[in-house]
Amino acid sequence: MNAKKRGLSMTAKYNLTGWGFVLISVVMIGSFYFYPMIQALFLSFKTGTGTNLTYTGLSNYTRLFSDTTFRTALFNTFIYLIVQVPLMILLAMFISVLLNDSKLKFRGFFRTAIFLPAVTSLVAYSVVFKYLFGSDGLINAMLLKLSIISAPVEWITDPFWAKITIIIAITWRWTGYNMIFYLSALQNIDGSIYEAARIDGASAFKQFTQITVPLLKPVILFTSVTSTIGTLQIFDEIVNITKGGPGNSTMSISNYIYNLSFKYTADFGYAATVSYVIVILIVLLSFLQFKVAGDKK
Repeated sequence: MNAKKRGLSMTAKYNLTGWGFVLISVVMIGSFYFYPMIQALFLSFKTGTGTNLTYTGLSNYTRLFSDTTFRTALFNTFIYLIVQVPLMILLAMFISVLLNDSKLKFRGFFRTAIFLPAVTSLVAYSVVFKYLFGSDGLINAMLLKLSIISAPVEWITDPFWAKITIIIAITWRWTGYNMIFYLSALQNIDGSIYEAARIDGASAFKQFTQITVPLLKPVILFTSVTSTIGTLQIFDEIVNITKGGPGNSTMSISNYIYNLSFKYTADFGYAATVSYVIVILIVLLSFLQFKVAGDKK
């Protein structure tokens, strides 16, 4: 009986010790993450300028349906999402397969070079891209010299090309980041599987589609979800490269939230409402990706 009591007391002691270690993290996460989210939800039901806010129910949410600027920002964000995320995932997967080849020389150098954009400053690389893709920038100079174009492309001031510039910038920065996940997963695949496939006469393409892709499925799902979340929140590149222009043609939802809060007359209630659109989109798209991937867990 005494041993049992001692066992229970030891269990309780271990539990208390465990909670003691995580308590600070729980308090910090709750204070700086969940509490602001709940406050933002309450704020989305209020309208007014600055801090002079009054409760108006669902008026902010109904306002979304008639807000043309919001619809433009939502459309632009989906364009970035639909084009950039699949492109980046495919590039990261393809590059990781190439860099996983043990016969490739200078693999360490190439891995580092491709990953480096992920650790550069968001503002710094955005400014560099702005100058590279300017009317008299290096990109136009190279294209003109190679006779690919006859006149400079307005990468920053043309609505279509401005979106392309943003997509190129995001892809350049985050492809190497996602490549690391695929590379790690590839190194955990037993080489005997590929050896058996080669003995059976499977081509390199068939090995990729029938072995590599299925085994990378959890990583593909993870990178797809995280990339979707990141793209829905895109802000820095647009602010520093195009400033949302020309004519709101590159504005994202996060851009619009910033403008509602700090650039236009401060409307924190409506800004909180628009921010919850991102939350809803992230939840819905993540759920769809899990369903499409067939992850029963």
